[in-house]
This record gives sequence, structure tokens and C-alpha cells, in this order.
Amino acid sequence: MTSAVAPTPPEQRKTFQDEPIPKVARDTLNWFSIALAMSNVLMQLSNIKVGYGVAESKVESGRLDKHPIKRGRTTLTFLAIASNGTAAEREYLRKEVNRAHRQVHSAPGAPVRYNAFSPDLQLWVAACLYKGAVDLAEALDLPLSRQDWEDFYHHSARFATTLQVPQEMWPADREAFEEYWNDSVKKLELDDYAREFLHDLANMAFLPTPLRQTVGPVIFFLSAGFLPQEFRDLLGMKWNRRQQFLLNRVVRTAAAVNRFMPAVLREFPFNLFLWDFRRRMRRGLPVV
Repeated sequence: MTSAVAPTPPEQRKTFQDEPIPKVARDTLNWFSIALAMSNVLMQLSNIKVGYGVAESKVESGRLDKHPIKRGRTTLTFLAIASNGTAAEREYLRKEVNRAHRQVHSAPGAPVRYNAFSPDLQLWVAACLYKGAVDLAEALDLPLSRQDWEDFYHHSARFATTLQVPQEMWPADREAFEEYWNDSVKKLELDDYAREFLHDLANMAFLPTPLRQTVGPVIFFLSAGFLPQEFRDLLGMKWNRRQQFLLNRVVRTAAAVNRFMPAVLREFPFNLFLWDFRRRMRRGLPVV
């Protein structure tokens, strides 16, 4: 089955970078980001409109609780292309995302109204992706200068503009972003339905029983551990000193391993998904 998006004309099929990629953007497409993945999903879905949009999505093929492998591939591909793709590749991805998002909107009279094309909701999702990258860089203790951080912040507007967010909606600088972030977090609220849905995601309740019993506790531990305290409070997740001690040991070990890994392993699986996206784009195949 082929995508509704037409194959890219030959003159747009560029596999070289047409814009500089900041060091942080390369370093945060990193194997250890998988450990932070579910916590970032929970952050995004803590906006109740985003949460309901995912929980009630009619695009079953893209649902994390129905098709976790496919959804994981789509999300990691988005991060790889939004961060390190060319302008032509980001435009192709945007069209593919739009094709899926057209089906995601609340029913008439629904208690929680949402639309996946809302720039405000997409800005929140992009902001969470940026925060996740910052958390990863800090966890791995990457050697970064103030200029590295500045360059990465402005580059991260791509997380928003690869969706439906105009460039001017991305906060002008890191200080403006912190103001936006803090104001947005204060406004977050969840009802019982959304909170239960997020707990089920964190516990991997959608997996078959043996796998859920093995993987669920680990994912829940990492999810709660990497969430800011405001989100733990919102979700009703408990966290104690012993858990923090264990998480600190995991992070220190990961940071030490990361320093000695060759680049091809550090960047896995994002390098694989970048290659796969470019293959699909050349053939006019769906990527979402």
C-alpha cells in the first residue's frame, strides 16, 4: 500500500545536509534516549487534550497501545528527520504526519475538545521533545558550552515546524521558552480517564502478560524517574530516595558507557531510521 503523498521529484531527493546540524542535535539522537522515551510520552499526554487525542485516536495503526513497535518507529523517525533531516525531507514528513492527523479530532459535543491540527497542542508536543533532549544531554553529562545550548535551542524549533507550528510561535529564546514551559505546566490537569490511560501506558498494560510482567516494572521505574516532580504529582506517581539512588546509578553507568561507544552505536537506532526514511521517501512509501 502506497502513501497518498506523491514521490519526491528527483531534484528534491537530497541525502546531504542542506543546513548545519548543531553538535547537541547529533549527540542527543542517542541510544540512551530510549530510556527516557515513555517519560516524554507521558509529559506530552499530560496535556489532557493531547492525551484524549491519543486515547481516542481513530488511526489505530499509529496507536502506541495497539501497535507499539510501529508507533515507536514512527516517533523515532520523526525525531531523526525533524532534527537531522534536510528541508525536503522534513516537508515530506510533515505531509505524511498531516495525513494521519486529519483523522484525529474530537466528536461533536465531546467533553474534551481537541484537534491534532491545533498549533497550540503541537507546540506543546514539540516543547516536550526539546525538554526530553535537554534532559538526555544533562543525564549523559555531555560537554556542552553555552553557545552549544543556544544553537541547539534555535535548531529545536524544527520539532515544531515539522508539524503545523509556524516558526514565530516557537519562543524566541531559552528564557522565553522557560516562561512558556512553566506557564503551560501550571495549567495542566487530568481527569480519571486520562490519568488511568497514562498509567496503563507507563505499566505497558497493553503487552501480553508475560512480557508485561517483565518489562512493565522497568518502564514504569524509568518513566517515573525521568519525569519532573510536577508531572509525578499530576499523575499520582510515588518516588522515593531509594528509587532515585538506583536511577542515579543507571544514569552514571550509561554516561560512562556512552563516552566510549563508537558513533555508529551511540546513534543507533536513529541512524537506522534515518536510512529507512530516506529509502521510503525515494520510493514514495508511507513513513507514518
